[in-house]
Amino acid sequence: MRQLVPSGRSIAAGVLLLALGVGCYVGARETSVFAVRTVDVRGGTPAVRAEVRAALAGEVGASLLRVDGGSLSRRLSALPDVRSFTYDRDFPHTLRVVVRREVPVLVVRQVPGKTAFLVASTGKVIRTLARPERSNLPRLWVKKNVPLAVGDQVPPALLPAAASLASLRGTGLPGGVHVVSVGQSGLTLTLGGGLEVRLGDPGDIRLKLAIARRILAATGAASAGGGYVDVSVPERPVLSSNSQVGG
Repeated sequence: MRQLVPSGRSIAAGVLLLALGVGCYVGARETSVFAVRTVDVRGGTPAVRAEVRAALAGEVGASLLRVDGGSLSRRLSALPDVRSFTYDRDFPHTLRVVVRREVPVLVVRQVPGKTAFLVASTGKVIRTLARPERSNLPRLWVKKNVPLAVGDQVPPALLPAAASLASLRGTGLPGGVHVVSVGQSGLTLTLGGGLEVRLGDPGDIRLKLAIARRILAATGAASAGGGYVDVSVPERPVLSSNSQVGG
């Protein structure tokens, strides 16, 4: 049985086609054939999209074939409002970027002083607030020496506060959360009526919040003002001073 062996001519033709393909690719990378003319930003708010377009202005004129996630990340990582992004090359001249914005959930106030920071659900510091009284987000009070900087994460001890509020999005507690505190006994949410929801350590936050929400809905305790519901041990929740709720 004869084996089919490519001829020297066919091998040479294949090598030539490969070389031409490589040459065309390199040429496209180095010339304006696929130069970026439009940066199409989607997602987020109009303000966030404007920030992203401004940050990526340096990509205009570069070849789409030279654009990569690393270069985009370097430009967008400096934007506190951007949580994540995806991108796509829409040939011949459009760079399309879809962003997810950071969602603010908390105002951190430093004392003594009037410095206030807007913090996202991820724990990222989005910006300072010149007029924090205009925000209806929950407050977390910390000492002046707690390190906070725009674009950075809050210290690890404060991350559970942001995580707990992120878990409440769309399914809030009666009266809303007005103050968050982090102490030796763990995380505590103070509702608008004054009732405390004591969550304890940051474990099982979603479960603890679900139990607290069910207790408050069944008893109406949040509207009475004062008192507490302790769900730090989810299996043994406690309402007010001594009343055991559930098993």
